[in-house]
Amino acid sequence: MNTAPQRRIDELLSRYAESHRDPMNEIIHCVCIPAIVFSLLGLCWALSPAVALVVAAASLAYYLSLSPPFAVGMLAMATVMLVLLARLPAGAVLPVSAVVFVLAWIGQFVGHKIEGKKPSFFEDLRFLLIGPLFVLSFLYRRWQIRY
Repeated sequence: MNTAPQRRIDELLSRYAESHRDPMNEIIHCVCIPAIVFSLLGLCWALSPAVALVVAAASLAYYLSLSPPFAVGMLAMATVMLVLLARLPAGAVLPVSAVVFVLAWIGQFVGHKIEGKKPSFFEDLRFLLIGPLFVLSFLYRRWQIRY
């Protein structure tokens, strides 16, 4: 019998997974959650690149408190997204981010309609930050990276 206490990240991922068991909903989330992260960084970038960097850094600090390996993965993802945003024409960042944000959230709610369960963040706002780790956990398990 395993008597080791459950880590906070494991508990959060387990609770998040309770409303994300349908394979189609999982696929939708694997597409839409990174799109939402990209669009949120883009909306922040449209205000100021410094705002986007502060938001990314604050998120990374939270991820580091949960799991250093996840923080590394999120750092890589955020870096790629910020580089992409920096390469977009300045006038395109806001409209692209707004459209991606709306479409990705529509996708999320379609996924939850398929699942038959409400989104986790209705219960706990922390799950807005856990969603990206849920997606990353699929890659980590496939690549056999411990988190």
